[in-house]
Amino acid sequence: MIEVILLERIERLGKLGQVVKVRPGFARNFLLPHKKALRATKANLEVFEKQRHELEAQNAAERSKAETLATKLDKVTVVVIRQASDTGQLYGSVSARDVADAAKDAKHEIDRSQVQIDQPIKTLGLFSVKVRLHPEVTAKITINVARSPEEAVVQAEKGAAIIKAEAEKAEVVAALGVPPEAVAAEGAEAEAKPAKKKKAKAEDAPAEAEAAPEGKAKKPRGKKASEA
Repeated sequence: MIEVILLERIERLGKLGQVVKVRPGFARNFLLPHKKALRATKANLEVFEKQRHELEAQNAAERSKAETLATKLDKVTVVVIRQASDTGQLYGSVSARDVADAAKDAKHEIDRSQVQIDQPIKTLGLFSVKVRLHPEVTAKITINVARSPEEAVVQAEKGAAIIKAEAEKAEVVAALGVPPEAVAAEGAEAEAKPAKKKKAKAEDAPAEAEAAPEGKAKKPRGKKASEA
């Protein structure tokens, strides 16, 4: 392990100016060549302390610019046209380059290195993808993967309807002051009641069937008694 001075925030590692221990390979192959860190030597520590305020001011300016861009990108949906099977399975997958190219076609400058796809996109549909605009700022754009522009419009309309329904449900929950879990449990219980009634009728049916012959058997005895 070697010690380095971080020149920007690195997720799950540390913030600007922090001295951390990392594996030599990670430092040589990523942090140092991309100027994200300096070796934590006495000389570098002195240089960093002299430049700390300038680096922090520069970082703050870049973060503010990224935050402004993030507010715009959070509402952006880009369309990626791909061939797919009848079941919606893509012949391949959507890559970070595909997302960046689609964003540029929609007049949004995004570098493929900024696109973070958590899970491979291999089906048609709407997907939320993270875009790292700054070490401390992440935006989310919607990727509409469809076979044609017309299909993309249909998917977008369905997605908007689902979002609207969820928003209305959230408003009702907030107005009632009831936890979402309680509303979900109440809905599940309401759905279960018809099933319980059907089950109860099914269980009572054999008993009624067994009782019927006995009732018929009593009629002749009652008739004979009256005739006597």
